[in-house]
Formats: sequence, structure tokens, C-alpha cells
Amino acid sequence: MVAETLDDVVRAIRACRHCLETPDGAPLPHEPNPVLRVSKTARLCIAGQAPGTRVHASSVPFADPSGVRLRDWLQVSEEEFYDESRIAIVPMGFCFPGLDANGGDLPPRRECTKLWHERLFAHLPQIELFVLVGQYAHRWRLGKDAKARVSETVGDWRRYGAAEPVPSIPLPHPSWRNNGWLKKNPWFELEVLPHLRQEVRRLLG
Repeated sequence: MVAETLDDVVRAIRACRHCLETPDGAPLPHEPNPVLRVSKTARLCIAGQAPGTRVHASSVPFADPSGVRLRDWLQVSEEEFYDESRIAIVPMGFCFPGLDANGGDLPPRRECTKLWHERLFAHLPQIELFVLVGQYAHRWRLGKDAKARVSETVGDWRRYGAAEPVPSIPLPHPSWRNNGWLKKNPWFELEVLPHLRQEVRRLLG
């Protein structure tokens, strides 16, 4: 039997229709369009939430104002950010989940992590740092060590950043909805971002 490769897993993810045809709950309200970027050489993994409307339309991860802010946090250019040989981008939900009654994004589909993440990351042993964007990524990667509040999880970044075998740096979501949070928590820009940028630059070379 031929062993499954990374390319095999990525092709299967991009062809997945589980949340539309055999969903865990209400079906996806549109055609699936899984968005991810991975390679066998990327040492940094950005674990995000799920594509929004712009990303769903473009198939380009973080191709929106949140992505502009995230790239500023990381201090990387667009060219570096979208170089999948250096940076892997893996959301908790690969497809845009749809909008809620208030026009906000629904939570990431739960099917993705259960179906795909273990298989996918089995082929990415070279990852040396996870950048966890938002609470869904916090819960996925940190498990019981994630705190109840995003502020508490991000505030404990030093502990997660020293974790073995692969450290993680938890971030708030870079959405404009978190402008108030950023103003109330100046330590994030003063303490977390300098360390994050140093680690990113080390891994990108």
C-alpha cells in the first residue's frame, strides 16, 4: 500500500464536501472553497480561524484588512507572507462558514479539525513555531492550557512560547473589532510583538 503524502492530503482537503453533503449539523450554506497553504519546508505556521467573505471570493488567506494588520504584527512583506515554502497558513475551518443573523462570521466548522488536522500535521514535522490567531486556534493547539478569556491566554504568552516540543505564540484576532482590546492592553504591542517579530525573522532567515 502506498503511503499518503502531503500532496495527497491537500488534494483531499481541497476536494472535501463533508460539511455540505454529510455535515455535523446544519450544512454549509454555499459551495465549499477550502483555503490553506502548506509545504514540507515552512518552519512557521499561522493557525487562523476561518476564511471570511473576501478570502472566500479570492481563495487567498488573510487577503483583507485583518491580514494587513497581521502582516504588520509579524513585520513581514506580502511576498514573505505568501511564500508557502517559508510560512504555512492553516485555519481551524478551511471554508468560509457563512454569516450569522447580525452579519458576523459564524464560528469555524468543527468538521475540519476532526477530519483533517491530524492527517495534515503528520506531514509537517518541520514546523518550529505556531502563531495562534484568535481563540479557536488557541483552543485547538493549547487544549486545556488555553484560558477562558483571550486576554488571559495572550497574557501567558511566555509560557506557551517556551513549550516543548513546538512553542506557540497566541495572538488576539487582528480584526478591527479588537481595536478596543488593543487600546486597553498596550502590553501586547510593547511585549508580545517584539518577541513575535524576533522569532519570525529567525525562522524566515
